[in-house]
Amino acid sequence: MSVPGAGERPIAAGERTGVLYPDRLAKYAAGWIRPDSTVSAVVDHYWHVSWALGEDERLDQPIIDLPAVTATVEEGDVPGPLMVTGVHGRAWRRTLHGSGHVFAIRLRPAGLAVLSDLTPTRVADATDPVTPDLDARLHTSMLAIAAGADPAERACFADLMVMQALDERPPSPSALLANDVLDALRERVHHRTGRPLAERLGRSERTIQRACMETLGHGPKWLSRRIRLQEVALALATRPHDDLAAVAADLGYADQSHLTRDFRTATGLTPDAYRRATPGATV
Repeated sequence: MSVPGAGERPIAAGERTGVLYPDRLAKYAAGWIRPDSTVSAVVDHYWHVSWALGEDERLDQPIIDLPAVTATVEEGDVPGPLMVTGVHGRAWRRTLHGSGHVFAIRLRPAGLAVLSDLTPTRVADATDPVTPDLDARLHTSMLAIAAGADPAERACFADLMVMQALDERPPSPSALLANDVLDALRERVHHRTGRPLAERLGRSERTIQRACMETLGHGPKWLSRRIRLQEVALALATRPHDDLAAVAADLGYADQSHLTRDFRTATGLTPDAYRRATPGATV
């Protein structure tokens, strides 16, 4: 198991996180913690945030997150102490106020079935309290993780709980294939799905489709589009003066209108409107 605090670093505004207004990261402490290598089939990353806002201050944070299920331990002015967030079809919002702390486990596609009896469909487009009635298996693990005193200790407790869960319920070959699919799509944002992806992974298109649907509730084409939208959000925030047509070409869109349509569908904003609302964007 990893040493507490090892592999921990701040979340930077200039990296692909899906946070639509990365300049707001300066308003709260946010960091990544790398999981132990023994749990890499289940956990993509741990992350944590802390905030203390003014009495009348509210921070509305839209996010185009990675296609992943996330389980969180939360304290302070938060919806609940233990939460699970499924894959969202569009950008979702978290409004911060008061003060609080969140420790999160971002699962890989294979992770939900190892830690939980939930299906991706059950938690899709939702953030639900983790209770014994919702899922006793996940609730027990999250309670043990919540006993950690700080994010680093919670990450160590999470490593231990995931190791135990892996012994009891190892991931299926189909779930591990879904991990490989998501890795391939994240590695190459422009990579085509369908036959090219199947040939790269040495599996049939139907097998890949089934693996993704079983673990994330969406097929590889949708997953690829979602990951590319994260890259769009990053490009719009960090390249505010670049021509949209050039951004679209760089990210593999057929033209600017396709980029605009995808971004507006996911966020409710056109790229131009988003840029105008991002005064803190980095050049």
